[in-house]
Amino acid sequence: MLKVKNGDIDKMGLLYERYHRQLYRFIFNMTRQKELSEDMVQNIFLRMLKYPGGFMGFGEFKMWMYHIARNAVYDHFRKVKRTPSHSDLTNWEEKIEGEQFTDARLEKEQELKTLETAMEKLSDENRELLILCRFQELKYHEIAKILNTTEGAIKVRVHRAFNQLKINYLKN
Repeated sequence: MLKVKNGDIDKMGLLYERYHRQLYRFIFNMTRQKELSEDMVQNIFLRMLKYPGGFMGFGEFKMWMYHIARNAVYDHFRKVKRTPSHSDLTNWEEKIEGEQFTDARLEKEQELKTLETAMEKLSDENRELLILCRFQELKYHEIAKILNTTEGAIKVRVHRAFNQLKINYLKN
């Protein structure tokens, strides 16, 4: 990113190739909307190209990228007066209609539906923490940098988020 900042915009292509899948997964897990997620990835990389001065160079690019993405997701939902949720998922029964499934497969599908419902019931902050921690596989110190807090605070918040997820899951 420092090279892009210094005028070598061809390096943005390399950054895109390296990080666009991770960024898409993060945004999709927050929004559960395929087209919106694809558009947001493009817009975030355009924003980075347009405002490379935002990257100061004393942090990791990935953390800066997630910080921008996180703000973009919340900005979008503020504009449409909605909070990110998983309610945009296609009804899971429609996905399996017409297919033959074993009992184990049906059970797994039901568990996934229950987990998605439990994730939906989490606060935006807790859902975001679990997505960053488990789906994006970021370390606690990396999440702390993104959220501008301490690693210890993140550990506590993730633990509480998992406890709430467990409660939500068991209620279903």
